[in-house]
Amino acid sequence: MVTGDSKAVATSVAKKLGIKTFFAEALPGDKITAIEKASSHPVAFVGDGVNDAPVLTASDVGIALGARGSTAASESADVVVMLDDLEHVAESRLIAKRTFYIAKQSILAGIGLSVILMLIFATGRFRPVYGAAIQEVVDIIVIFNALRAHGPSKATRK
Repeated sequence: MVTGDSKAVATSVAKKLGIKTFFAEALPGDKITAIEKASSHPVAFVGDGVNDAPVLTASDVGIALGARGSTAASESADVVVMLDDLEHVAESRLIAKRTFYIAKQSILAGIGLSVILMLIFATGRFRPVYGAAIQEVVDIIVIFNALRAHGPSKATRK
């Protein structure tokens, strides 16, 4: 973690996020250098100031804390969290991870069931009209599975 914040603030944030190594009171140029050195790894950067805009743009995922942050930071970021609390960033990450998992699950289930149906109907035992009806049921199952992504998760329930 590289931050321009004071060592006390950085220590508090690092402790909350479970980070043991961090650099505090970094200048904007130091932040860009850190991102360039970590180019073999995905880099997320959280910022809120005008001086953070270039770093937000240079990182793989720029996250702006937008409630009190600058317009420049919000416009440079990939994601804008409207509540200036890092706990919301962690929650957002969990929600995105859950949404990706459910989407992947829905796609694989849809393809898998469609292939099974094609194989069954290729044998000629069933008329194609039944296949269309069963495919509609499969589509409905996939849609309901995907809708789970919009419901509350364990991470967001309090």
